[in-house]
Amino acid sequence: MNFIALKMLVGDRAKYLGIIMGLTFASLLITQQSSIFLGLMTRTFGFLTDTTLPDIWVMDPKVQYIDDLKPLKETESLRVRSVEGVAWAVPLYKGMLKARLSNGTFQTCHVVGLDDETLIGGPPQMTQGHLADLRQNDAVIVDNVSINGKFAHVLPDGRREPLKIGDTMELNDHRAVVAGVCKVTRPFQSQPVIYTTYSRSTIFAPRERKLMSFVLVKAKPGQDLHALSQRIRQMTGLAAYTREEFKMLTVRYFMKYTGIPINFGVTVVLGFIVGIAIAGQTFHNFTLDNLRYFGTLKAMGASNRTLLRMILLQASMVGGIGYGLGVGAATAFGTLSGSTELSFKLPWQLLLTSATAVMVICAASATLSMWKVIRLEPAIVFKS
Repeated sequence: MNFIALKMLVGDRAKYLGIIMGLTFASLLITQQSSIFLGLMTRTFGFLTDTTLPDIWVMDPKVQYIDDLKPLKETESLRVRSVEGVAWAVPLYKGMLKARLSNGTFQTCHVVGLDDETLIGGPPQMTQGHLADLRQNDAVIVDNVSINGKFAHVLPDGRREPLKIGDTMELNDHRAVVAGVCKVTRPFQSQPVIYTTYSRSTIFAPRERKLMSFVLVKAKPGQDLHALSQRIRQMTGLAAYTREEFKMLTVRYFMKYTGIPINFGVTVVLGFIVGIAIAGQTFHNFTLDNLRYFGTLKAMGASNRTLLRMILLQASMVGGIGYGLGVGAATAFGTLSGSTELSFKLPWQLLLTSATAVMVICAASATLSMWKVIRLEPAIVFKS
């Protein structure tokens, strides 16, 4: 019976390919758009992902997400250090400054100032130079994407010359020398990232009474991070979050106050509707066209259970092929766009979600067909 079911399915080549194309397109839309959405959300807290050494981030209580910067007094780091259970606490500067390149162009950048003594909070990977090179005069480290992109010097013939170690720029009218190149997670706004020391960043930044953005805290061994965070809040009056809590705070802000979830959600829903409309209707029509064959099998003694198993096999086959092609196309798209500004993240959980969506589409299609087959009278084969 399984062979007969598959023979019936591929026998009508047009409907067979139509069902597969509908499921492929639905799977592609759902997987691709969801991957781009996850990629964008990952970029919103990319700086937290890169900064793995601190256990707790301390900030102003009014901070809503990672780039919602509300400066603190530098003395707050001393108060945090005095809390029981804190192994160390260091200041961190994070801000948006304009860089003036050697050719006179301006570029807004993320500037990160690291603790002068420990350089805690530095980039996760250096591709040129060393993190300790920040201790050189006027030294900065830039990300590897920007040196070939927004920091590249455009020559008269149109060629782009990458920024290199030893080149200079100005940050708020202060000289800065490139001492290294690092690899970081691209920020949400795709702006260049510049690392320097905390003391130097306070010189680069416009003068304000408060300049420290965060206090990075490492807990002593054996400390419960949530209990320590609560203790810091009670003793300093500041907000304290673990890295995962700060990530979720950032994601919730973008989910609540931006149109990103709605925009991508509409596309994913459209992909699901396309699958139901095209694949479901085509599969239903395929069953209607083959009712006489199901009637013949029923007249020969085949039970409803056997016929339903045949329909489920047909739905599973087209669903598996359509899902595989759709996910394969989405994965190829993500691989090819890996070196571009497009964000793309495809974890196994998303593959499972996409597979579930395709299964629901196939189940809905099969249910419509099953209803017709169950109500089918074997006498239909004797009708002209």
